[in-house]
Amino acid sequence: MPEFSTLRIDALTDRPRVARLLLNRPERLNAINGDMPREIRAAVEWAQANDDIHVIVVEGAGKGFCGGYDLQGSAEQLHEHPCQQESQPWDPMRDYAYMKRNTEDFMSLWRCSKPTIAKVHGHAVAGGSDIALCCDLLVMAEDARIGYMPTRVWGCPTTAMWTYRLGAMRAKQLMFTGDLINGRQAADWGLATSAVPAAQLDAEVDRLADRIAGVPNGHLAMHKMVVNQVMLTMGLEQTQMMATVFDGITRHNPEGLWFRRHAQTEGFKSAVAWRDSGRPIPEGDEARVLIREMDEKLKKS
Repeated sequence: MPEFSTLRIDALTDRPRVARLLLNRPERLNAINGDMPREIRAAVEWAQANDDIHVIVVEGAGKGFCGGYDLQGSAEQLHEHPCQQESQPWDPMRDYAYMKRNTEDFMSLWRCSKPTIAKVHGHAVAGGSDIALCCDLLVMAEDARIGYMPTRVWGCPTTAMWTYRLGAMRAKQLMFTGDLINGRQAADWGLATSAVPAAQLDAEVDRLADRIAGVPNGHLAMHKMVVNQVMLTMGLEQTQMMATVFDGITRHNPEGLWFRRHAQTEGFKSAVAWRDSGRPIPEGDEARVLIREMDEKLKKS
């Protein structure tokens, strides 16, 4: 088996034809660092090349599936990052290249000819929801939570899967609010394949994976290709391009810079608490004034 720093992938010896891809940073709620997107792609490519594997189950170690990008450092620290530039003018293509590569890495789960099942307990939020929604099927614990809170400020889901999985109205509702929904609601809305009590999650995913695994690889590949082609014809790749550009803008416009300055002066938890509270987020000239005030505070610290 290949070895990685952020995840593990195993061909299950007790369940032929099934591989498990385990996001394995439980001490950080499996948050996405710079290595994880590349390692997801490499793990999927390993499974793709293994003819004995027919289906891949993606899950998270510890308390949840994935808490999103590991943002505390990039939000609070003063140094530049490829996707958070402080020098002027901002280089949007440098930002786009960095984030588009991550999007393509997550999409390896979607492009792989073998069916992929996201098994979600705890939280699959922000970038973690991107990983889950790039899988073909989504099985959730009823009390698990999924959503993209950074749509309120400092983020846009680059995989753009919400509309394709939910339809326009429900996708707009979640993008406008940044709300999370639980597994029961996700199943009711058609986002999740199914939702079961947490104690039954393992058995439910095993049942589904084993049922799929009995189908020949070639048949699975053809059926997946047909459905994926419909999404491509609907404009998935173009939508992802726009979403990835917009993600960079949300981190560099006045509102995004206000969020980062607040995280730098008051801490990331404080910035997130403001974002998620429903409290109005400073914008435009108001945000610019607050940014200047916080810049002065940072100079004195």
